[in-house]
Amino acid sequence: AAPGGSASAKLAEYPRHFTMIALRKKSGGAEIHEKFADFFFVVRGKATLVTGGTVVDAQTASPGEIKGTQVQGGVRTSLQEGDVVHIPAGVPHQLLLPDHSEFVYFVIKVQEQ
Repeated sequence: AAPGGSASAKLAEYPRHFTMIALRKKSGGAEIHEKFADFFFVVRGKATLVTGGTVVDAQTASPGEIKGTQVQGGVRTSLQEGDVVHIPAGVPHQLLLPDHSEFVYFVIKVQEQ
């Protein structure tokens, strides 16, 4: 994992979607993907997914990608091995991990807009 606690690799790319595998060793920041939905398939570990609400300290990281420090006022959902979740395009989201843990997930990013 990088100093930020995460690593990912794009596996395949298609006309309106692509696949990735991702590893996280600590909580991530808030994100909004304006055009792409995320489908997470949990391979290993546990995390809390926060969706909705607002992104604190939101800044455009690249075209169509907004990042911030945290999601405030969102809905919390516990994730564990075998879970599948869909995060629609434009929805703020953040993964929170317990201390000293590891979370591995397969991602399909689908262009919705």
